[in-house]
Amino acid sequence: MKQSSDDLMTARPDGSGSVTRGTGIAAWRQIADEVAAEIRAGLLQPEAQLPTESQLASRFSVNRHTVRRALAELAERGLVRATQGRGTFVETRPIPYPIGRRTRFSEIISRAGREAGGRLIDSAVLTADALVAAALHIPLGAPVIRLDTVRYADDAPIAMGSGFFPLPRFAGLDAAYLAGGTMTKALESRGVSDYRRLETRISARPASLDEAARLDLAPGRILLTIDSVNADADGVPIQFTRGVFSADRTEILIES
Repeated sequence: MKQSSDDLMTARPDGSGSVTRGTGIAAWRQIADEVAAEIRAGLLQPEAQLPTESQLASRFSVNRHTVRRALAELAERGLVRATQGRGTFVETRPIPYPIGRRTRFSEIISRAGREAGGRLIDSAVLTADALVAAALHIPLGAPVIRLDTVRYADDAPIAMGSGFFPLPRFAGLDAAYLAGGTMTKALESRGVSDYRRLETRISARPASLDEAARLDLAPGRILLTIDSVNADADGVPIQFTRGVFSADRTEILIES
């Protein structure tokens, strides 16, 4: 059962905070440490909404600026995320995300007991640069369609990326994605009933400001960058994707 903000105000047995003056430890750090301890102890469950800044300020007898600094610290630790207009939520435990010959986002998220979702944020027809052309085995400058998407587990954004598909084979794939809701269904609409992973490259780097905003992350949080190539049943490359996953919300597993 999802906790309410009122429930969280009484997470401690006495319902109070424990900021101690004169210890040499900043009040905001004490607050962050206490809330972090409540998260680790399971008193604050994943996806639970934290009290408002005003409620926390009252609980710990501090001003809202101090609370805001404590929440920023918790976000830096990857323990909470702030969603504009909705509030601050406890982060979910990392989702195991296996990568093998048959990698399907929706299936993986569903197996983890979460609801998979996706949103198309942009699409464009352009010419393949050297990287895209090499990945798709097409001539440099050949036309491709690019789909930019954000992927969700329940309401939490966990990944985003750009997928490149050769034209004219995948003309209108953006409309098919909007209609079907998943990349697998979109590809099926273009005659690809099955596909497999040919190649995966994984690295890590800090999130850009745009990525942090779209993934509800604190700026600078670590992302796992995953470049991948998928092929159809005949082994012909059909998709090159440059994606990023939240390292706080996913745990990459390499299948042998």
